[in-house]
Amino acid sequence: MSQTARYHHGDLHATLLREAAVLLREQGIEGLSLRRLAERAGVSRTAPYHHFEDKNALLCALAEQGFRKLEALMEEEDLETEPVGGLRRFVHAYLRFASEDPEQYELMFGRTLWKTGRPTESLTRVAHGCFRRYIDLMYRPPLATRLPPGMDPLRLAQASWATLHGLSRLLLDGIYLNQDDMEAVSDQAVDLMIAGLRLDEDAT
Repeated sequence: MSQTARYHHGDLHATLLREAAVLLREQGIEGLSLRRLAERAGVSRTAPYHHFEDKNALLCALAEQGFRKLEALMEEEDLETEPVGGLRRFVHAYLRFASEDPEQYELMFGRTLWKTGRPTESLTRVAHGCFRRYIDLMYRPPLATRLPPGMDPLRLAQASWATLHGLSRLLLDGIYLNQDDMEAVSDQAVDLMIAGLRLDEDAT
């Protein structure tokens, strides 16, 4: 395949991200490098550096893509008109998102960027924006009116996301959960959220 065909008339930035995502899935964070990315994209070894300062910048861009995908999943649900059904679909979609691309999920939430790396301003903005969208989805009016008196929507959002993230980690690590358990555990997680929101199961 010619270089022009591979990166669509010069759209090298998008092609590099696409090929980097494939390398991430195939070889993990340790196996991803700008040199290997250049080889895979069929460009010179210096070409990726015109788009990404270093590996850290590339990883941040990949994580940013992941958060945008996750936020898009939230945008698909309308919990105002269908709170229980929408919540069930979102929880199932979240766990599928984590399990279908575990390397990206680990990159989004792991130590590589947030502890030992240098998260870019763009990644930080998108990641925090994704969480704010989650709060809007789950704990703003009219659903917020169902919360117990004195309950802090922010803390409840943090706790419920921690539940989703913990389930995802158990699923990916394969210690206490496997793919066969995912649907049943997803439903149990939704039941806990429903109880916290005081939702009626009849409110489809």
